Amino acid sequence: MPGTIYFYSCYGLRLVPMHFKQLFRGVNLLNSVTQQTRCYARDPFPNKVSHYLHRAKLIDSIRLGLRSGPPSSLASLLNGRLLDSFVVTHALRSAPSADSALSLVDTLETIPHFSHTQNTLHALATVLAKSRRTAELKSLIDAIDAGRFRNVRVSFMNLMQWHAACGDLDMVLRVWDEYRLSTQRVCTESYNIVMRLYAQTGKNDSEAVGIFYRMIDGGAIPNSRTYTVMIEHLVSSGKLDCAMEVFNILPLMRIKRTLKQYSVLVEGFIGVERFGEVKNLLNEMRVDGVLPGTAMRLSLQRIREAGFVQETNEFLEEMLPDERIKKIGFIGDTSDDDDDDDDNDDDVAHGSGGDDVDGVQLKPWLDPRALASALHHWSSNEALALEEAKLVWTTRLVCKILRNFKSAETAWEFFCWVSYQPGFTHAVYTVQRMMALLARHGHIELVDKLISKIRGEGMRLPFSTIRLIIDLYGISKKADAALKVFREDRTLCSSISKLNLVLLYSSLLRTLTKCRRNSDAMDVLEEMILCGICPDIQTFSGLMHHFASSGDIKTVQKLFAMARQSGLKPDGYMFKVLIQAYCKCERAALAWRVFEDMRNSNLIPDAATKELLVKSLWKEGKRREAAAVEENCEEINDVLPPTLRGHIWTVDQLDLSLRYYQSV
Repeated sequence: MPGTIYFYSCYGLRLVPMHFKQLFRGVNLLNSVTQQTRCYARDPFPNKVSHYLHRAKLIDSIRLGLRSGPPSSLASLLNGRLLDSFVVTHALRSAPSADSALSLVDTLETIPHFSHTQNTLHALATVLAKSRRTAELKSLIDAIDAGRFRNVRVSFMNLMQWHAACGDLDMVLRVWDEYRLSTQRVCTESYNIVMRLYAQTGKNDSEAVGIFYRMIDGGAIPNSRTYTVMIEHLVSSGKLDCAMEVFNILPLMRIKRTLKQYSVLVEGFIGVERFGEVKNLLNEMRVDGVLPGTAMRLSLQRIREAGFVQETNEFLEEMLPDERIKKIGFIGDTSDDDDDDDDNDDDVAHGSGGDDVDGVQLKPWLDPRALASALHHWSSNEALALEEAKLVWTTRLVCKILRNFKSAETAWEFFCWVSYQPGFTHAVYTVQRMMALLARHGHIELVDKLISKIRGEGMRLPFSTIRLIIDLYGISKKADAALKVFREDRTLCSSISKLNLVLLYSSLLRTLTKCRRNSDAMDVLEEMILCGICPDIQTFSGLMHHFASSGDIKTVQKLFAMARQSGLKPDGYMFKVLIQAYCKCERAALAWRVFEDMRNSNLIPDAATKELLVKSLWKEGKRREAAAVEENCEEINDVLPPTLRGHIWTVDQLDLSLRYYQSV
């Protein structure tokens, strides 16, 4: 019924419809004992939200001071009791220049009760690096290494990021060499940094391509940012079609396609006036549930001028923030620590207006992550403080805050509260964020209620949301709920392509195996094939690995046979899974036959698989075969891969070859 929402309490209450105000009073009563026992004796503020808001005001004052007055004018601001590393970190990140950041640091030297932390010094280093102040950056790094600042450390990745921001390729490579000498395997992000720098310099495109293949050969798994770098490189080289081929293969590799990737491709195709491809990309954004940022506004206006009026108007109305955001926002850093590029826009935080001092007008500062942390213990006091702050709630801001909640219960309370704030209405993007969090924590009834609400209002869910819910039910071990979403709720998407059906079935199969529903998994697999939907090689490899881990060698053999009957050519990774399965079950003779098949397919095992096979053959008295494996692998020992390319349920060897990138 209108004006009604549903609430599910972690205290065991049954699901009942309630008006929001009644709901909120009920939550307060349930939490009253907890709130009374929570001690804020050392905190002068009534709650953490109030503390956060006062900090935000101080940060704004410092930002204004850095822009409108002499450095000495900051002293009075910095002497207050609110000054701490959090305030200084964000003030530094918001500094308009390296000089202003350094003046702030000089003033801090006169504050007796303040001492720098890892966060403040890293923020300063980032500002210096982005301003390409290499001399000052080097002095800061040397001071940290000399131990001038206690408990502050600089990692190899910190150094690589800072030198990359300076555009210093030689220093990045020097640090990278030290990093690789210090550990057996370096992280994917270090490859991304080097690859991006090579691509940006443009001096030798083959070097960037070589870094990608070096990453694969080193056993690192590429992430979304890896392919963002690749797509940017191809687009800047005029290889738009190749960039699209990489972009189109990402779903098969279970790699999330990000707003940054969409933006780069949209700009590229607009530049050559291929508006049909742009229209297709916008449709794919809806399917992927990607909310565009304001950076795409000009691009969309150009598309509209080209004649796509209806498509772009609908797109702008549904996905871009409302007109209020033109005069509000923030300047700061709210970048996330995961793989997503799609949330780093400058309009995600909003206030009621800007401050104006001596003609300097700034947008109010707001950090969704810090605000979500302050809301961890939800109460009426927190809600009242938020209302008094008069924040302008937009889809993007609410999505950001929901994303940073650790507790599903707190997120739900905020989700309900914000639905009653003036000028705000939940969009499909906020709903999908909420459903994902609820599914991860196993709140089945609430997910069902939100789905019913969407169905009742005639809304459409992005395909990515349905698939994500099924994946997350695997984490919360809710197999029946995943089956229900797959059977009944996938109709909430628009028509699902055959490719997306493959991905949806694969997600369901993976969830069923996580829940140990082996017979259901095999039934779904057979249903999939009978419907004419052939599983990809990653799905077969994932299933084989699961049943091999359970010691069910017969099912592993059956799956391998099904893969071949489906016309799939086993890759090295599938052969590896099969060899390991046979060795684990002490069937080394069968593992030897797989090795022979592998060689006949012009494939070679990695070092670990070879050693396992040789050890198993010796253990079972197959000395001649063991010697043959050693002899055959000695011939190719110089190029024997340290690990086989591929990963359970996600990518196969062919995906990682990405021949499109070699065209640069």
